[in-house]
Amino acid sequence: MARESLEREIAKLTGQSLGGKAVNDGSVTFGWFVRNRFLPLKEASWKEETAKVKTMLIQQDLIDDFEDVLLENFDKFTLQVHLNKLAKTQSRDRVLQMRAYMRDIFAEAADQDFLAKDPARKVKVPTQLRETDKTTLTWDQLRKALSELDDRDRLLLELDMTNALRPSELFGLRWKCFNEAACSMSVTETVYKGKIRPWGKTQRSLATVHLPRDLAKQLAAWRQQAPDPSPEAFIFPNQSGGFLDTDNYRKRVLHKLAKDLGLPKLTFQVIRRTIATLAQKKGTVKDVQGVLRHSRTATTTDVYMQEIPESVQATVNSIHSELRGKPSPRRAKAWTADQRAQASLKSRERLAAKKSPTSAPKTVAMQDTLAATL
Repeated sequence: MARESLEREIAKLTGQSLGGKAVNDGSVTFGWFVRNRFLPLKEASWKEETAKVKTMLIQQDLIDDFEDVLLENFDKFTLQVHLNKLAKTQSRDRVLQMRAYMRDIFAEAADQDFLAKDPARKVKVPTQLRETDKTTLTWDQLRKALSELDDRDRLLLELDMTNALRPSELFGLRWKCFNEAACSMSVTETVYKGKIRPWGKTQRSLATVHLPRDLAKQLAAWRQQAPDPSPEAFIFPNQSGGFLDTDNYRKRVLHKLAKDLGLPKLTFQVIRRTIATLAQKKGTVKDVQGVLRHSRTATTTDVYMQEIPESVQATVNSIHSELRGKPSPRRAKAWTADQRAQASLKSRERLAAKKSPTSAPKTVAMQDTLAATL
């Protein structure tokens, strides 16, 4: 009897019997289950850095509030109230993410027989959600930002803007990645939280991207000035020769630029979203997807591309003119300009295809156009 009592007390504290078998007597807490039964299963399919971020978010938004709450004490009302509370302080994406984790955790608890019924199955997304940031800039604002920088930072950001690079990709570039003759740059690794990683955010992240010839010449000239032009050296190193820290650069350069120029916001995410939005006028959706190297077109159109008010107004005017049976001269003139632009684009595509057979011609042409616009 004494042995059985001891085993039961240990089970209440750890969620396991002395034999290692999980118990289901109502003594298992939310915190213990997430750390010992849920996360180990998920971490098998998460990359190391991804696991750290997701675990941190689950800790902050779920475990900290429900650490010692017994699994059997949860109900739909409790979880819905908690999600509603999160919606008042967190972004839309964060709330949706937490709802997904919440449902996964309790579905797993039910599947492992810790619960007879899943209390999170019918928890709904709150109606009032904070919108995610959709800040974009104009070509003039991007050019103004570039004009305020020294040679190194101007080149760094011009490369970033032209190819819509993620900072983890940009700061991981080494001279061995640069091919002046082919006008290309190979993204072969990324940097994140002080570590070099041989993988990117998505399967298409690691790729060879096209460089407009003028930008390739600028990089070649920069290499002549670099303190270490060896193949393994970083193209944009920090003072000790290592790679730049994203957070530090954002605060030291981008935030300062935004303040000095009166920009609404300037981050690498804003730059990437801006290029995706403005590039709508430079090529097709598939072209923009190619520049951003997204695996899915929906990511490009639904997350990154924002509407351009002037284009929407022009479309409305055009629709009204057609309804009246009188296409506006301005629209006709714009169409002629578009035709000329398309002809020029096709010409550049044919030339680029001959010089760089491994690159997607339309993406190459678009990157040349983006660089020329900047």
